[in-house]
Amino acid sequence: MKGFTLVEMLVALFVFALLAAAGVAMMGFAADNQAAVRGRMDRLADFQRARALLKADLEQAAVRRTRDPAGAAARDAFMGADPKSGALLAFVRRGWDNPDAAPRASLQYVEYRVTEGRLERRARPALDGAPLGDAQVLVDGVETAQVEFYAQGAWRPTWTTSGEVALPQVVRLDLTLRSIGEVRQLFLLPGGAS
Repeated sequence: MKGFTLVEMLVALFVFALLAAAGVAMMGFAADNQAAVRGRMDRLADFQRARALLKADLEQAAVRRTRDPAGAAARDAFMGADPKSGALLAFVRRGWDNPDAAPRASLQYVEYRVTEGRLERRARPALDGAPLGDAQVLVDGVETAQVEFYAQGAWRPTWTTSGEVALPQVVRLDLTLRSIGEVRQLFLLPGGAS
């Protein structure tokens, strides 16, 4: 009767254990990589959603001054990089959907600002006289944010409506995001200055 010796069985078990350990290590490595890729894709998806919302808002920018809760008229219809309020952008947009037929305008006042490393969007529930609503966090991990405005052949670091030039032609937003790096975005505005 022939069989395996104890040494042969131990060698076979040792080889099987090595192969099983290598397989488990490779599965763990693949799962870790999959989680890292999923996290990065989620951050990129957040950024793409924020970009789409900002693009939609800016494409609908309207030349319309608003009033604050005290009834005072806003200085400008479109403000950018306002040192007084700290907003990157503040403006009125057209095309605010109203599926419930609520008694309100189709115009909406929106502000974008960076607060504690988050790009936030805030809007008013009513165009005039209402305080800003809760912040909608669009992107987290913002290290730097800079906005510039192009009109009449030159870039400007801030924007205030002046005379016949109500809107810039282009808004450039440069962000440094912890998870993505440096991103430069250009947004065309409707009816901007030539």
